[in-house]
Amino acid sequence: MKDYQSPARLLTSETIVCRCEEIRAVSIREAIDEGALTINDVKRRTRAGMGLCQGVYCTATIATMIADEGGVSRHDVVPMTARPPVRVVPLGSLAALATAADPEG
Repeated sequence: MKDYQSPARLLTSETIVCRCEEIRAVSIREAIDEGALTINDVKRRTRAGMGLCQGVYCTATIATMIADEGGVSRHDVVPMTARPPVRVVPLGSLAALATAADPEG
């Protein structure tokens, strides 16, 4: 059986881990070195996972980095706290709601 080699070893310092917030691997490694051992800790220190996708694309990579570089078992890395996404609502939609609720104005 082959020894497991983590995909995190392929990340250079300049690799963008969180594409929404443009957070590079070096920033996440610095956060981990400073004691961030949960995804939420990394998120608070770097903004990784706070972009439009709310961490859909980066949290697995961050968790792997925490496990490999922070010495935490991959199974012990707690998932990021879920936050419902905010959606852009056109003002016209809000105005239509107001008109429908009070047709007299």
